Amino acid sequence: MKILYFTATGNSLYIAKSIGGELYSIPQMVKEGIYEFSDEKIGIVFPLHAWAVPPFVVDFLKRATFNCDYLFAIVTYGIYSAAVGKHLSDIGKEAGFKFSYINRIRMVDNYIPTFDMKKEIKKEPKKKIEQHLEVIKSDITTYKQGMLKETFLDKMATAYMIRREGKPFSKKRLKVHVYGEGIENYITVNDHCTQCGTCANVCPVANIRMDNENGKISLDNRCFTCFACVHHCPSNAIHIKGEVNENRFRNSHIKLSEIIKANTQK
Repeated sequence: MKILYFTATGNSLYIAKSIGGELYSIPQMVKEGIYEFSDEKIGIVFPLHAWAVPPFVVDFLKRATFNCDYLFAIVTYGIYSAAVGKHLSDIGKEAGFKFSYINRIRMVDNYIPTFDMKKEIKKEPKKKIEQHLEVIKSDITTYKQGMLKETFLDKMATAYMIRREGKPFSKKRLKVHVYGEGIENYITVNDHCTQCGTCANVCPVANIRMDNENGKISLDNRCFTCFACVHHCPSNAIHIKGEVNENRFRNSHIKLSEIIKANTQK
């Protein structure tokens, strides 16, 4: 079994590791230009972004070929998953493949413009992550077929967020993607930046430059707001406009070195 995953703060990597099999980082596959995969079972694990599949994962899936008997996807999310299952199914239909099983698992929500990370971590036990994970693992072991049950309103919510994807950030729309534009109005770097390189190493799209003459990092326009750079900065120098506070998060089961290995583009 092969598991392809994308992770920013470790939630999805923890789920991928727990399911087992051979792990393949999607950013590393993109870096190496590998888009064809073969096995009896193949899984995709990634975090929900704005009630939909992250643009980076969408791009990967549309290029990928999966030769397998059983293709599944597990989505990690915090509060509400909307119609991510339909979004995945639509992507597969467009790309020429079909999912056998799609499920989701609720974890710590790391969306810092809305949530206080310390408060979210305290809620983690109530989410019964391990219990839900065991059900998912059993389903995969037994080749269970199934899609998420999503309402018309769920589908409307995801469709709305997909339409907003790619539009410039504005203070009135904190939850919009800034995939390709508007990043300079969304993420700021203060004087605590030491150019240690951690942010560049955890960025899955090589969006961060370290050769800035003003002593801070510089960001390009490829950001899709995964927040890996923000959460893992050891100096807490990177900030999102509108963030609740300076509290940050990394899954307690995952080391920073694992996220760097998964995402670095060097």
